[in-house]
Amino acid sequence: MNEIELKYGCNPNQKPARIFMHSGELPVEVLGGRPGYINFLDALNGYQLARELKEATGYPAAASFKHVSPAGAAIGLPPGEADMKRAYIAASTKLSPLACAYVRARSADRVSSYGDWAALSDVCDEETALTLAPEVSDGVIAPGYTEEALAILRKKRAGSYNIVSIDPEYSPAGIERKDVYGITFEQGRNEIRITAEMLANIVTKADEGFPEEAVRDLLISLITLKYTQSNSVCFALGGQVIGVGAGQQSRILCTRLAAAKADNWWLRQHPAVLGLPFREDVKRPERDTAIDVLLSDQSEDVQRDGAWQELFTSRPEALRDEEKRQWISKLSGVSLGSDAFFPFRDNIDRARRSGVAYIAQPGGSIRDNDVIAACREHGISMAFTGARLFHH
Repeated sequence: MNEIELKYGCNPNQKPARIFMHSGELPVEVLGGRPGYINFLDALNGYQLARELKEATGYPAAASFKHVSPAGAAIGLPPGEADMKRAYIAASTKLSPLACAYVRARSADRVSSYGDWAALSDVCDEETALTLAPEVSDGVIAPGYTEEALAILRKKRAGSYNIVSIDPEYSPAGIERKDVYGITFEQGRNEIRITAEMLANIVTKADEGFPEEAVRDLLISLITLKYTQSNSVCFALGGQVIGVGAGQQSRILCTRLAAAKADNWWLRQHPAVLGLPFREDVKRPERDTAIDVLLSDQSEDVQRDGAWQELFTSRPEALRDEEKRQWISKLSGVSLGSDAFFPFRDNIDRARRSGVAYIAQPGGSIRDNDVIAACREHGISMAFTGARLFHH
C-alpha cells in the first residue's frame, strides 16, 4: 500500500486528505481505528523521538504527543511511588520496561496528555497495553504488537482506538518537502545524532564533566527538542521529561512555560496532593484537572460549596504560596535543554528557581558571557553543543 485516505485534514473543511508515498510502500499499517491527519503527524514525530531515545540510552522509550509536540517523554526506568500514585496504578502492578516508559512519559503533564498519541520504541507488550487501556488517548504507534497487546487495544474505545504499526527498518529519503500556500519547500532531513560527545564543551567548569545521570537527562531533553515545535526549552530529571515549553516566540517564555510545568510536576508529588480525598467514582481526567486547578491561582473553583462535593469526600485544602515555595525549593538536579541559544541571563535566573543544575544549549549569542556568568553565579554547569534544533 502506498496511500491511506484520511477523513479530513487538520480541520473538517480540509478535504481531500491522505498520506502517501511518491514511490515504494508506506512503512505504516493501520491495525485498528481510522487515524486522521494530525494523528499521523503526532505518530510519526513521536515514533522518531521514542526510537532515538532508545538509541541514545539503550532503554525502551515512549513519548506522549499532542498537536505535534511532546507533552512528555521517558525511558524505561521503574516509576517511583509518586509516579505510580499519580498514574492511578497500584504499587503491586507488574510493569515491563516499555510500560514504565509510557507511565513516566504521561506523568510529565497528565492534563496535556489527555487525548494524546502514544509512541513506543519497542513492540507493544501486554503490560504496556494494559497501562494504555484506561487512559484517554487517541492512538498508539509501535514497531509491532504482541497478540495479547493487540487484543487489549482493539477493545479500547469500543473498538475504534487507533492502532498503527511501523516498519522498524524503514529509512526515509534524505530530502523532505512540504507545501505552504501552494509553494513547495525542500530541505535535507535533520539527521543530526545527539550523543554525549555534544556535551563535551562545558563552558562554566572547564575541567569537570557532567555526572552520568545529567548526561542521560540532557540527551533526553535535546532529543525531545528535536521533535518539539520551536522555540522550545525542555526540563528533564530521572530519565524523563518534566516540562516542555514549546512554540513560543521568545526564549524567556519558553523557559517560563517549561519551568512552570516542571514546578507543577513536582507539586503533584507533595504528600497533601497525593492524599487528596477524591470520591471513588471520579475518573482520572477529572482528578487530573481538579489537581491542576487546586494548584493554580484559581483553587476556589474546586473548593467552593457545590463544586468540591462533586469531586471530593471532604473540602480540599490548597497549598499556601509559602508551602509551594518550600516544596519547589527541594527540586534539584534538573537538566535543561534549549533548541537555540539563550540571548539573556533572565532564562538562567528563572531556570534556577526550578532546580536546574545542568544546561545544554547551542551557544553563539552576543551575550554568551553574560549567560555563562549567570550560570557560574548560580552554580549551574552549562555546555555549548554548537547545534541548533529548530523543528517546524
